[in-house]
Amino acid sequence: MPSHLLSLSDLSYDDIINLLDTASDLKEKRARGKTSSALKNKTLAMLFEKSSTRTRISFEVAMTELGGHAIFLNYKDIQLGRGESIADTAKVMSRYVNAIMARVYKHETLVEFSGNATVPVINGLSDLEHPCQLLADLLTIREYKGRFKGLNFSWIGDGNNVCNSALLACALTGMKMTVACPGGYEPNAEIVERAKKIGGEINIIHDPMKAAKKADVLYTDVWVSMGDEDEYDQRLHDFKPYQINSRLLEQAKHDVMVLHCLPAHRGEEITAEVIDGKNSAVFDQAENRLHAQKALLLKLIS
Repeated sequence: MPSHLLSLSDLSYDDIINLLDTASDLKEKRARGKTSSALKNKTLAMLFEKSSTRTRISFEVAMTELGGHAIFLNYKDIQLGRGESIADTAKVMSRYVNAIMARVYKHETLVEFSGNATVPVINGLSDLEHPCQLLADLLTIREYKGRFKGLNFSWIGDGNNVCNSALLACALTGMKMTVACPGGYEPNAEIVERAKKIGGEINIIHDPMKAAKKADVLYTDVWVSMGDEDEYDQRLHDFKPYQINSRLLEQAKHDVMVLHCLPAHRGEEITAEVIDGKNSAVFDQAENRLHAQKALLLKLIS
């Protein structure tokens, strides 16, 4: 395991499988009411520049259920918001806590944090990647499909930070990935090349119906991410043909699983009948954030 998790490509295939095995074991034990004190007297600092539901709750509950403690830190409430440097903040926080999870606007913030911290730094979301989300997604896919190699993973919509991490996840686990997005909304070119160098089989197209054909996994995310609000009207216009609905679902395999990292805007990127339908694994996916992050915290801290 690496010292930090800033990108999914920080992990090897063996690292991922080890984390998923641990997550599955922790999930099964939780269902039986078994508790753990593995991180007793350990503290996680959770730094947020952006709002959060699943990331904040899942990390905080994870630390509690492992016997540890989590501290919520709003960027504006600490001295970072008044001009203290990232380097100084990282050095000081490292003297107090056992790990730092940060949700930030710029990926460079995480890079600088990790370069100055002496404890593990975890990417809780940046403009470039969302690796913790994809660990939960991989856990969910394995639960539903029992394998990764050879599966057809289709991303419909914006080539955003989650899409970037999905490209790396597919490359690392042997899934074939097709991205269907409007022109100008493609995923990060450097991430695409990195995924291909890992061995990823990637196809970026502009036809959502073609992308959905024979898909084992259909994945979408909001069309307007945090920070893109000024582009709301333009994005709604550009992405209108990229909605996951019953018509698009008919192009995929009958047992296709539908994923969405949430929050969802029903009627925009996905319809209510699909997200609440029999092919949806969205709420299992959301739950698995807890179990995957428990495994990650155990590996990085202990």
